[in-house]
Amino acid sequence: MPGTPNAPVVTSPDSIAAMALSAALLSSLFGGTPAAATTGDAASAVLALKAAQAKDAEARGVAAERKDPVTITALQQFQKALDKAKDVNSALRDPRILAVLLPSLGLSDQLQYPGLVQKALMADPADSKGLLAKLDSRFKAAATSLDLRTKGLDALKDPAFQKTLTEGYLQYQYQRGLDEKNAGLSDALYFIKNAPGATDVYNILGNSVMRRVVTKALGLPDAMAVQSVETQARAITARLKLADLNDPRKLQQIAQRYVMAKANEGGGASSPLLSLLA
Repeated sequence: MPGTPNAPVVTSPDSIAAMALSAALLSSLFGGTPAAATTGDAASAVLALKAAQAKDAEARGVAAERKDPVTITALQQFQKALDKAKDVNSALRDPRILAVLLPSLGLSDQLQYPGLVQKALMADPADSKGLLAKLDSRFKAAATSLDLRTKGLDALKDPAFQKTLTEGYLQYQYQRGLDEKNAGLSDALYFIKNAPGATDVYNILGNSVMRRVVTKALGLPDAMAVQSVETQARAITARLKLADLNDPRKLQQIAQRYVMAKANEGGGASSPLLSLLA
């Protein structure tokens, strides 16, 4: 899927521990849950997830976004800003560029942190003690694929990347529409696609999307984020077998529990389906 890593980047316990420094940093390091309205209850959220996984559902949604005036305008504004950019640093400071670039990279929840984004995307992915080692693994995946540090502005202007970016943004806009109807659907779809690549619990903790899906599905409190990474890891492994992430049926159950929990969180009626999947 354009704009999201094919597999989570391995993050060490020491690196993730740096992300629990303070509550004020949690939002930027782990990423916040995208704001979304929710309609219906937990049962309808499960049906919506299944509908989004139906054959050609995404293709039809993306095709509709290609014709959407708002999407078209955003892509045009991105191109205009990129054409005027003098260098990569000025490009990364332009909100018109970030508004398309970050969603296409799977980092839409980081739009409110432009300074951090600029430093992260220009950082060295090979530095095991650098900034990227302390941040959400999606930043490292993005910095690695873009390689702005060595290619500069040319990386953003590369025709192949331009095509990938466009497809990624169209997909983001389509999934954003899903979230507006049922909160958490885009997270659930991302989780289903990427979770099988997790090799240990720290892959989950180091990726904000997978982290919030798993913790919410397992009923773990948000306040757990201020605890040590070892404590968080034990809380997850006590409730989840990592082998389940490679079992399509169990993977689907986790995703369903997440969207049901999000529906209930948004005011939907509590559903007995949630307890059945416990």
